Formats: sequence, structure tokens, C-alpha cells
Amino acid sequence: MKKLLFALYEIVIGIPLFLCTTVFCAIFTMLTIPWANSRFVHAVQVWWARSFCRIFWCGVSIDGIENIDPKQSYVFVSNHQSLADVFVVYGWLPVIFKWIMKKELRRIPLVGTACKAAGHIFLDRKSRKSAIETIKEAESILHDGVSVVIFPEGTRSTDGQVGAFKRGAFQIAFDLNLPIVPLSLSGCREVCPKDSYIIRLGKHIHMHIGQPRPTENAEQSELIEQVRQDVIAGIK
Repeated sequence: MKKLLFALYEIVIGIPLFLCTTVFCAIFTMLTIPWANSRFVHAVQVWWARSFCRIFWCGVSIDGIENIDPKQSYVFVSNHQSLADVFVVYGWLPVIFKWIMKKELRRIPLVGTACKAAGHIFLDRKSRKSAIETIKEAESILHDGVSVVIFPEGTRSTDGQVGAFKRGAFQIAFDLNLPIVPLSLSGCREVCPKDSYIIRLGKHIHMHIGQPRPTENAEQSELIEQVRQDVIAGIK
């Protein structure tokens, strides 16, 4: 009976309500392009992300905020368990940032246009030219505390394990000499597994913000593995 009631809530109330908040936020973002990096625009996007967790009764906790300086730009790298990752990072990471996302997301009606308007960066993972253009685009926005967030595994995990980190995801940090901050997400897979369209209500999610690792004079392969181990260590 409980499962039936949850399913009815999700279909009749949860999903329609979240679609309404998504449409509102997308239109608002497109209308505020000149102020894309302002705090009031980012605050509305944070509200949208948090609304997902509230609508679907997800509790969120976070630790490690003291590890970051809001005036410093960073490259944040996170494990990738499910679609819920986006809402948790967007809603609770206390800095203005841009996503580096695969170009296929640009095709999602309204959402893709809004993401472009917000200044998020689309990457063609198969194109070397696109990677170079992404670095140039990121360089133009990574200042005054604006950061980027990357899922270096490239795709969501099917079993919850942290996969290999792709080297290209870190190139921006090395080219711009920016600190890399590991983000560890726990519980997102329980909310929305990769191969399921069902959102599971009432789950708890935790985000741990790790210690920044400087890229200056670092050996690239060694640092990438160190960051991966930091991410793994922070998962509950």
C-alpha cells in the first residue's frame, strides 16, 4: 500500500510540480542572460535544484564547506551515481559555478537552451578541437570565485563504484593552474539509479567537500589518482 501511495504521489504531484519549477527556472535563466554570473540568478537556480529534493522528500547533509574559499576559483570533480547528483551539487555547493557537460544535453528542449544561457559549457568528448575550445571558454569565466564542476568518470556508475577518471576532464585545472577540489556524493544512486525512471522518495544524500589539491608542479597522472582516492574516501 505504501509503495502504491508513493507511486501515485510521484506521478500525480511530484513530477508535474517539478516540471513546473523547471520550466519557470529555464525561462527565468534565459531572460537574465546579461546577469548570468550574478548571485540573484544563481540563487534561483539553487532554489530549483533544492526543490527537486524537497518535492521528492530527500534529506541532504553536507560537510567540508570550510575547505573552500568563496573568492577562489576551483575545478570541482565529483563521482557520478545518478541524475540526483546534479540537484545536490547545484543546490548545496556554496559557490557560483558552471557545469562542463556532454554536448548531447544541449538537445534537451528548453533545458539545453537554459543551460547555455546560464553559461554552462558543452563538450564534445570525441573532438580534440572541442576540448581546446572548452578550455578557452572556461578560461574566460574562471575568475572572481566562479568555478567549474566536472564528472570525470564521464557517465553514471551502474554499481555505485567510482570508475576511472578521464585525464581530459582535468586539463582545464592544469592549463589554468587551478586547485582541484574532490566532491564525494553518497546516497544519490538510491534516489534515482541509472537504469531506472523511478524516483525513490525519502532517501538521504550526503556531499563531502574535500581538501583542495594544487596543480602547480604536480605530476598529472599521480594527481588525478590522488583526487580519485580523495573522492572514494569521502563517500559514506
